[in-house]
Amino acid sequence: MKSAEMTAASLDATWFSPPERLILGCDAVHVWRANLDQSPSQIALFKNNLDDVERSRADRFYFSRDRERFIVARGILRAILGRYSNRAPESLSFNYSAHGKPALVSESEADAIRFNLSHSHGTALYAVSRGREIGVDLEFMRDDLEPDQIAERFFSHSEIETLRALPLSLRKYAFFLCWTRKEAYIKAKGEGLSLPLDQFDVSLIPGEPAALLSTQSDSNEALRWSLLNLTPASGYAAALATKGRDWTLSCWQWPRSGFSDNRAPAR
Repeated sequence: MKSAEMTAASLDATWFSPPERLILGCDAVHVWRANLDQSPSQIALFKNNLDDVERSRADRFYFSRDRERFIVARGILRAILGRYSNRAPESLSFNYSAHGKPALVSESEADAIRFNLSHSHGTALYAVSRGREIGVDLEFMRDDLEPDQIAERFFSHSEIETLRALPLSLRKYAFFLCWTRKEAYIKAKGEGLSLPLDQFDVSLIPGEPAALLSTQSDSNEALRWSLLNLTPASGYAAALATKGRDWTLSCWQWPRSGFSDNRAPAR
């Protein structure tokens, strides 16, 4: 069987069913892929595992589909973290940074479990590490966006120039590569949009490795981080940002939901 482990230099990921016994060392990063469109009975089970804050957040969604996907996203997060911490999903408690990044209340040591999640159009990615900062971003590549206009507002000068130089046929994909890499990095940093997107440069040319190229605040910052392109399904762009370079990646498919790389993304 093909190995589930890859180096940080890999461009794409292959998704495997997880083993019964998961080992998350400090030199490992795990990313999970999940389908958020679940049966009513499964949604009810996930909702039972949420805390009052999560249920309150779910109730604020106007559309039932968005509410159900939020419940499933949080339910799967609890199930995944429960496997690593050997705790019941419903027993987990979270706290949040000033910029909203969640952390497990019981995990405060140097080798604490770190995690991040992103979801779009019914698909979710969960990134998990031990003792290293991590961020993940996932975007369905919509056709109703104006990449050039958004890039002008949020991207760095160098990124805008690189995007403009690409053929029109590649610009939308390049835009989403850039956007997901920038979002993954700021999520890993845990600073939210207090870190302006135009203050650092990432690679965006299709076919070239993902990379943090430079930051205005610290000339050595780019050396401390790894960026990786992920391919969760057709029609999506995704990126992983991780502190350090001495790690291997394993990509797992959440086992309780069917998933096909060729399925049409839910709208």
